[in-house]
Amino acid sequence: MNNSITKNILRFAFLLLLQVLVIDHIHISSMVTPYIYILPMLLLPFNTPKWLLLVSAFVLGFFVDIFSGTMGLNMAATVLIAFVRPTLLNLISFGRSFDSDESPNMKELGADWFISYALIMILIHHSALILLEVFRWNEFGTTLLRILYCSAATLVLVVLSQLLFAFRKE
Repeated sequence: MNNSITKNILRFAFLLLLQVLVIDHIHISSMVTPYIYILPMLLLPFNTPKWLLLVSAFVLGFFVDIFSGTMGLNMAATVLIAFVRPTLLNLISFGRSFDSDESPNMKELGADWFISYALIMILIHHSALILLEVFRWNEFGTTLLRILYCSAATLVLVVLSQLLFAFRKE
């Protein structure tokens, strides 16, 4: 259990720093910015208490907002996915039971299950974040494209991270 806590704290710190120091400065045609900092929220163990999910999301989003100057946008979107996560896991598990300390990852649960789970969570996060950022309906088409492009870029990074780190022990 202690090893799992240390691993998750290090993952949070590394991806937070990667997001604010590197990825926030990468803009592809001013429409695409991947948000890899949500990966730790996706990979927390299944048995993580709801209160810990919400507090972790709050802290993670708060620090991204501090470094990005976005005044609560990332925090709101990250807390939203933490709130939705237990319900989504119940919906997409189809009655499957998971080990208490198991984490949602591609190695244990398969690529199709993990990509479906990650895509839904990423779309929820990015929709909330970008709609709160834009906060107007007159550019709905552009906003929708931005949500889709950012979600696709983030999903690619999440899957690549799973391929690089989840399968490294084999």
